[in-house]
Amino acid sequence: MPRADEIRVRLRKPLERSVRSGHPWLYRDALEPFAAAPGAVVAVLDKARRVIARGLADDGPIAVRIFVARDEPLDDALLARRIAAAFALRARVVPPATDAYRLLHGEGDRLPGVVCDRYAAHAVLKLDGPAATAWQPRIVEQLRAQLAALGVHALLLRSGKKHAQQSEQLYGEPPAEELVIEEHGMKLCANLWRGQKTGLFLDHRESRRRVRALASGLRVLNLYGYTGGFSIAAGLGGAREVTTVDSAAPALALAERSWLQNALDPTSHHTCAADVPELLAQLAQRRERFELIIADPPSFAPNAQSKPAALQSYTALHASCLALLTEGGYYLAASCSSHVTAEDFDASLREGARQSRRVLQILERSTAPADHPRLLAFPEGDYLKVVLTRA
Repeated sequence: MPRADEIRVRLRKPLERSVRSGHPWLYRDALEPFAAAPGAVVAVLDKARRVIARGLADDGPIAVRIFVARDEPLDDALLARRIAAAFALRARVVPPATDAYRLLHGEGDRLPGVVCDRYAAHAVLKLDGPAATAWQPRIVEQLRAQLAALGVHALLLRSGKKHAQQSEQLYGEPPAEELVIEEHGMKLCANLWRGQKTGLFLDHRESRRRVRALASGLRVLNLYGYTGGFSIAAGLGGAREVTTVDSAAPALALAERSWLQNALDPTSHHTCAADVPELLAQLAQRRERFELIIADPPSFAPNAQSKPAALQSYTALHASCLALLTEGGYYLAASCSSHVTAEDFDASLREGARQSRRVLQILERSTAPADHPRLLAFPEGDYLKVVLTRA
């Protein structure tokens, strides 16, 4: 039954099946008009005025972020159960010799807007949107004891977008400016205060493992390499030469230190602070060739309107990379743009291959690993596409 202290709102569109199947968003135009402060508990009613879901009010186009798809309280006890279930999943799916991974994956763990990553003895919390932000004290309270059971006694909050990000130590010992974590036994340096995302791109863990398995004896080019995770993996896999390219010099400095942390030969790793399209043109002019190229750019499509331009950018990137690839060489292409579907990305890859006159074998397709779960009813959560090909 609805509680007296919650907002009640009726569906205006016939979305009962979508809600019951677990889709975590209700847009404003799907609901009867209502007013609620961000973070207020909302009971969603069907036409018969039965409660079919509860969620938190938000202030954008997404009006309600759904936490439960039935008549069940949305309270601290629910938060505790969801966090415990998410942690139990990680205990089963995170591989050995790995102490950096995602603990809470927002909608994928039925905690919309709540992301928490572990980095050894530290955790980083990110809250997406005012609804989740309004519940920050309650989320932190429920997280604290369960993090402590993992041996994590420090929590950092990251907020804001990209270049306007801010960091705040919520409790515990602040992380060092340069923290060394372990992934499949590989050591990586991370800056939890200012690094992208929460410090590292944890969703590429298994792709890095694949690169390590492939790289023996190869000349490798890692584009948009950030702090060099793919590069270190290639080095540990026995690559004869690795070049890491990124526009950010501080990220490349971390890549160099990670290389040394793994006792790799410093003469076989080169870093290049450059704009990727310009560098690719220069490499083509010099007739450089590589046997493994990794291209994992930032999102080219931050919104639906930018999708056509994004697909052109992906096509151009693929064509330029494939032109530098040796016969029989490997190309690992990735997209983190949620507005670009797997079919869209495949189409850009086909067109890039056509323009570069290359025939490609698809060896493997992958997405984010099991610590980044996706709801079946929420295809919007399937943001990461990775395609490994051979020319």
